[in-house]
Amino acid sequence: SENLGSLMENLTAVELQRIKSYWFKEWEIYYWRNSQHDEVDFVIKEGQQVKKLIQVTYASGKDEVEKREIRSLIKASELLECKNFQVITWDYEEKIKVDEKEIQFTPLWKWLLTKKL
Repeated sequence: SENLGSLMENLTAVELQRIKSYWFKEWEIYYWRNSQHDEVDFVIKEGQQVKKLIQVTYASGKDEVEKREIRSLIKASELLECKNFQVITWDYEEKIKVDEKEIQFTPLWKWLLTKKL
């Protein structure tokens, strides 16, 4: 499953680069990590503004999403002043609220088909 998680991250990175090259040339795509080793897989920036934070995880259910994934998103959102974030999963889909912040969980296949950024 760790290997599948890496493949999911790679596919997401390739797709984000493709979206950037066709429709959002002004995008900058980064990775975020703090000194406590919290990390977010993709930070999408346009000019000075962070537009979206994306975390990718091989999770099939809410109980499989690691707390650190969510904690990292929350920390990054506060530091980078971004309220738009998403977790791309294997096949888990839901919208949850954490600390008054809404997190969208979307299966990879659905994200690839819909491209709602």
